[in-house]
Amino acid sequence: MDKRPHALVTGASSGIGAAIVERLLRDGWRVTGISRRPGPFDHPAFAHLPLDLADVDSIAATVAGLAPTALVHAAGLLKVGSLGSLDHDDGAAMWRLHVDVAERLADALAPRLPKGGRIVFIGSRTASGAAGRGQYAATKAALVALARSWASELAPRGITVNVVAPAATETPMLKDPTRANVTPKLPPIGRFIQPEEVAAAVAFLLSGEAAAITGQQLVICGGSSL
Repeated sequence: MDKRPHALVTGASSGIGAAIVERLLRDGWRVTGISRRPGPFDHPAFAHLPLDLADVDSIAATVAGLAPTALVHAAGLLKVGSLGSLDHDDGAAMWRLHVDVAERLADALAPRLPKGGRIVFIGSRTASGAAGRGQYAATKAALVALARSWASELAPRGITVNVVAPAATETPMLKDPTRANVTPKLPPIGRFIQPEEVAAAVAFLLSGEAAAITGQQLVICGGSSL
């Protein structure tokens, strides 16, 4: 029997999700990555689970055979828009990917998580509000509410639920031309957050040393919140 801890990571093919997969593999985890496209990984402890998370009705059946140690929901989508010209389809798509998918994955997997299991959501510093990104911010704020609620429910089983919320991170999403009217804010440290820094925070929250941290949002902002 494989005694390595097992993480299910969404958005595993690129950006923050891929950085989390790489970090966990390096730390000795077995990782199942969910994404539409295969990730850039050639590792015996990695398995790819092809799934378009927009097809939310397929999620429960797809993960039915899995009983991971940890769930990390890193898949994300950013669409911008100012009040008065919002695209409601964009808002619905972000809510579906960030919130509805988190609900369905946690609902399916939480009963099978072991004592001491972990759930981590990738949120955003914008959860506290950001001009031109209200719809996106609302979905990330919802993740905090879910995490705090479920942390209370799962605490008796020693399962923690937390959010890692980075500021602008140097990923393909940062260069998306559709956000041209909302320029990402450079943090006071003079550079954007690196995906590996977010992955390191996730790895800590999945570790035994973080067993007493639950229902929290860890903001990695390079001073942007000051």
